[in-house]
This record gives sequence, C-alpha cells and structure tokens, in this order.
Amino acid sequence: MKSVPHMTVAARFALSTDDLPQHSPRLRLKPKAPTTGHVDGGWWPASRDLTAELPSLLAVLAVRLEGIERVTFNLTAWPPTGRRLAFDGGDVRLEGFRSQPGDTVTVIGAWGRHRVTLLVIPPETDPELARRVLMTAAHRGNEDSVETLLAGSGTPAEDREPAGDRSPVLATPVVA
Repeated sequence: MKSVPHMTVAARFALSTDDLPQHSPRLRLKPKAPTTGHVDGGWWPASRDLTAELPSLLAVLAVRLEGIERVTFNLTAWPPTGRRLAFDGGDVRLEGFRSQPGDTVTVIGAWGRHRVTLLVIPPETDPELARRVLMTAAHRGNEDSVETLLAGSGTPAEDREPAGDRSPVLATPVVA
C-alpha cells in the first residue's frame, strides 16, 4: 500500500487538484438508462491515494453528472484524506463513512440530483481480471453484487449482449 505523506489538518482540509498528479482514469460506465444493479460501472484506480486518483475521475464524471458536489467512500478502504478537494473552480466534499461498502465510491452531482456508484477494483488486481470486471460491471442491466463482481464470477459481458450493444468507454482504454 502506498504511504500517504504527513500533512497538517489544515493542509488536508483543502487540497487543490493543481497540486496532484493527473492521469486518465481506468473507468467503464453503464450507458445512461434507468438504474439497475448495485453499481453504475467500475473504476480501477492506480493507487489507494484517493486525493491523487479523484481529479481525473471527477473530470470524466463531471460531464455526466453536470458538476460534482461530493464523493462518499468507506473510511477503512482508503488512507486518511482531507474533507474537501478543490475541483473545477469550486470545492468537492469528501465524506467517509464506515457504513458504505468498502469496494465502492459514490460521486454525487451538483445539487444532489444525480449520482454514480462505482465498484472500486483494487489497484493491485491482475490487469486481465480487472479488465473483465470493468466490462462486466459496466454492462447494461448488470445486477451482480459487489462481492460477485470482485470475485470475477459475474456473468461476462460478452455472454449477455449482442456485439453491437457495447457500453461506451468514457476514458482511455484499460491498460496496466
């Protein structure tokens, strides 16, 4: 696990996306449609450093959610983080909960109107397995549980859909 540099409480409270490394998120989302299942897609972050990983994820999701208000996550699944992240000319609230499933993050759009819950694939996951899990989690109509998806035992997307009905990649292709 990557260690988190020591920060004062004030420094962790208001991190700026300008201070963080940028990269393309490894992300797949279900097509826009009525919500089905436990997650709206999958995200395979490169590390367990939430503040380093969020800026690129939020940049992609801000279009779909018409802005970002807050991100919720499980407190025990990520190292300590600040309570706010400067993003797109404003602040995004970062809210950790012990009750949220550890393998998910929820990104809530401006004014709380829309939200996206993502399966979080551990950074150390084998690339082929991670790609398969991303594809399965993002399949339209997928209703597999978080546990089933992470075990890699969900119904593969290619077994469920005709060739012309693939969900769009909203970020760069999944690569290790």
